[in-house]
Amino acid sequence: MNRLVIAAPQSGAGKTTVCLGLLAALSRRGVRVQPFKAGPDFIDPGLHQCAAGVVSHNLDTWMLSREENLALFLTHTEGKDLAIVEGVMGLFDGRDGTAGTIPPGSTAELALWLDAPVVLVIDVQGQGQSVAAVIKGFEEFHPRLHIAGVIFNRAGSARHIRLLTRTVEMHCRARVLGSIPRQAEIAIPERYLGLQTADDFERPASFWERLADLMAEYIDLDAILTVANTANKLPRPPRREDTSRQGQRIRLGVARDAAFCFFYHDNFQRLRDAGAELVFFSPLADAGLPGGLDALWIGGGYPELRAEALAANVTMRADIRRFAAAGRPIYAECGGLMYLCKTLLDTTGLSHPMVGVFPFATRMTPRWRALGYREITATTGNPFFPPGVRLRGHEFHYSEIAEEAPARDWVQRTLLLQDSHGSSYSEGFTIRRTLGTYAHIHFGSQPDAARYFVDSIATISSKNLPLETTPCR
Repeated sequence: MNRLVIAAPQSGAGKTTVCLGLLAALSRRGVRVQPFKAGPDFIDPGLHQCAAGVVSHNLDTWMLSREENLALFLTHTEGKDLAIVEGVMGLFDGRDGTAGTIPPGSTAELALWLDAPVVLVIDVQGQGQSVAAVIKGFEEFHPRLHIAGVIFNRAGSARHIRLLTRTVEMHCRARVLGSIPRQAEIAIPERYLGLQTADDFERPASFWERLADLMAEYIDLDAILTVANTANKLPRPPRREDTSRQGQRIRLGVARDAAFCFFYHDNFQRLRDAGAELVFFSPLADAGLPGGLDALWIGGGYPELRAEALAANVTMRADIRRFAAAGRPIYAECGGLMYLCKTLLDTTGLSHPMVGVFPFATRMTPRWRALGYREITATTGNPFFPPGVRLRGHEFHYSEIAEEAPARDWVQRTLLLQDSHGSSYSEGFTIRRTLGTYAHIHFGSQPDAARYFVDSIATISSKNLPLETTPCR
């Protein structure tokens, strides 16, 4: 599989814009491109799909094993001509590590696991010959990492580009693949969790054509393909035992719209393999829940940006509240947890009524409240995972729970989370069979996670357990 990794010395260098442009330009050429995103990112893969027309998948060297990453990569590149992996943060930035090592979760570690050539995107605004020292440092930091090419972003005049190119050719092994001038019209708007999501990035088809035109004009696409073709053949990982179930055993309602759009696509497939029929619905647009559901999954996203519309859908909120009060299983992550609380206080100070399953209010804060990978252990009373089961995921949010103290006696915590510094705390708020957590879990981190999840729901449905009718307080 021809492949390459798009990386940068730091965040904000323009690697997402370059990656999107390459996806658009090469797809327009007829190249069957498969995009991937390194790290726990939900936003960039959605933009990849807009540019390439195919679903983008996450790879992650901390949440997932080497074998799992290779299996995902080989599965999704079958029948494709080229794989482009967009990195995360700076090339050598990850969960931890010391000088001279490759940190877990870093783009560099993923490039090594995939044995893929790396193309560095360098923001050269305000730089001259110093750019060669930066590139040379990256070339020599790890001897097995192949820095195959470099793309200058936000370049100035033709003279500036000639200076940069000449000094890199004199001092570095990496090949100069192109120079993109400062182009404000191709900038993608940002906000506090990253770039705008694909749902909110309202650009006409002409935007993607313009982006593809710019890449074709300023980047040597033939050279990009040549670099990707230098990748060695990947060994296939050992065949994993097939733990999938034949047939559909449960109907899982999945809240998915512009307010709830943070999902790993591979989690969907794992649940299907375990016997779940996924039934998508919109808390924004649908009047109520689909019929015949055994459980709900409400993922993360931006409920705070659509709090007024979510609050206005009174019938949907009442339907979900009744579903929870009846003892039906509900799993909610981050934004989904916020939606299940009593109220949501937005950044303007307005309070919006939410579903009311949990007796908490949530409020937005001016800076992030949690950021990083999480080791997650299920504890007693967890409705979806047996005690002791370990999973991995991440947290990234600007909201916090308020008014927690009065509810401590009747809200159980059934997850133990550990951050990258080794600090542990109880979380996983559980009422009846509703579990809400700020953590985003990747089911690929635990081979049996999807099976546990589906089995727990199927058990509740098959036993026809008595339904509680006490309304949520």
